[in-house]
Amino acid sequence: MADSSFDIVSKVDRQEADNALNQARKEVEQRYDFKGTDASIAWSGESILIKANSEERAQAVLDVFQTKLIKRGISLKSLESGEPVASGREYRIVSTLKEGISQENAKKIGKLIRDEGPKSVKSQIQGDELRVQSKSRDDLQEVIRLLKAADLDVDLQFLNYR
Repeated sequence: MADSSFDIVSKVDRQEADNALNQARKEVEQRYDFKGTDASIAWSGESILIKANSEERAQAVLDVFQTKLIKRGISLKSLESGEPVASGREYRIVSTLKEGISQENAKKIGKLIRDEGPKSVKSQIQGDELRVQSKSRDDLQEVIRLLKAADLDVDLQFLNYR
């Protein structure tokens, strides 16, 4: 019998992120507490640029965006935000959406699977994702449970389960 396998990846649905950003932008434009603060949120290439006339307002726009991401099913682990930076009269926050599993995180996940997972399971790093294989599908499901319970700083999805 052939080995069963699945892939561990970290991807963000760009369309859902775009929808969350548009909802946040509309809310910022309409909310009374943002009137007159020149608060805005928009794509700037691959990153997200938040502007406001005070540090607190910029942080509030970021909170609105994070709320919209959560409602859209995107984990905040995939959002990397900087600190508010003064730029002339306005404050800016640059945020990016992280995709892919870094080499060090892939090694951490592989070590976790080796140390705490079932012995029949093998994992290998393939670029920015991991392939996990085993003869037993029950062992693979055990690995998925183990990784969901682990507190990793990466948002993981499990694909191609076969």
